[in-house]
Amino acid sequence: MSRICQITGKRAMVGNNVSHSKRRTKRKFDVNLFDKKFYLPDEDRWVTLTISAAGLRTINKVGIRGAIVKAQENGLIANI
Repeated sequence: MSRICQITGKRAMVGNNVSHSKRRTKRKFDVNLFDKKFYLPDEDRWVTLTISAAGLRTINKVGIRGAIVKAQENGLIANI
């Protein structure tokens, strides 16, 4: 499974390590992802999502059902 947040769509970015002498080498900026279980009371079941810290704040703000519906509209989640 790729390292992409299922709520916000955040993924790894590519950038440069810059040394003191200003030499640049490629590096990767990973996303702060973790697996979290959420309870859907209207369906009486648990779902496991791979989300970022920003995705968790989004869920706290709009609720789990609203976040899942928006992610499905954006094509980030198939039918859960």
